[in-house]
Amino acid sequence: LDVRNFQNILTQVAPVAVAATGITFVLLCAEIDLSIASVATFSGVLAAYFWVGSWLDLGNWGVLVGLLVGAGIGIINGYFVSRIGIPSFMMTLAMLTIAAGLAVYVTQGRPIFESPTLLRYLGGSGNRIVGIPVIAIVAAITLILGEFILGYTKFGRYVFMTGGNREAAEMSGVNTRQVIMLCLMISGITASIAGMLAVGRLSQANPAAGGDLLIATIAAVVLGGTSLFGGEGGIRNTVLGILIFGVLSNGLNLMPNISIYIKEALQGIILVGALLLNVLALRLERVRSRAE
Repeated sequence: LDVRNFQNILTQVAPVAVAATGITFVLLCAEIDLSIASVATFSGVLAAYFWVGSWLDLGNWGVLVGLLVGAGIGIINGYFVSRIGIPSFMMTLAMLTIAAGLAVYVTQGRPIFESPTLLRYLGGSGNRIVGIPVIAIVAAITLILGEFILGYTKFGRYVFMTGGNREAAEMSGVNTRQVIMLCLMISGITASIAGMLAVGRLSQANPAAGGDLLIATIAAVVLGGTSLFGGEGGIRNTVLGILIFGVLSNGLNLMPNISIYIKEALQGIILVGALLLNVLALRLERVRSRAE
């Protein structure tokens, strides 16, 4: 694992790391967001669409539009999950379809072979500061901010309380519905950032791209040890999971005998393995608590 290979790993996993920050919040409060891949694609498409001036030439301000759309979708998800009572699995699955459809509609199904200069700088694999890819620095800042919120703020404590025992949290005065809405909003924002970084890295926006982001993100978070059932884990776990997933994915790419066409299936197998470990860890924890 030489320096150049490590830089490539950082560049490849950076969008996953950003999206994983938001998913960590959602999983910690015992919810799920399946819409992140489509939200990422839609936000990236919008940023590129407004850059080329197909309808309104906003230049780099199109990046702000992408961020606002990601936040807005997250708020919509949060409202229907926390206020209306639709299960997050079903609501975000529906939003996945909506966002994917809107991305295709905006582009008429055609890729946009341009991207904002801001995104090309932030996402370009050749752009480095002190030898570190800029895209990796953006991911690190996102992860650090997530760690600060979860570890050192009142809201972070509320997230863990909501996921650990929602009824007890409500009895303690925590507005769990607001916590869930904010967590899904954060997930929408990080998904949009991840999507736009990917657009900058590839210098194009493809409405059909980004399908593997969901699997990669959830696999990375779960590999790190964050519980699917809420209340356990955190950003430090996510960082560990991202590094493990990045090394595994890079290893698959370097193996000459493994076809690129089977890579997605292998990622799914990795996710199943991570889920099994997650469930086994939960069962062991329950056995220990009963023994005590």
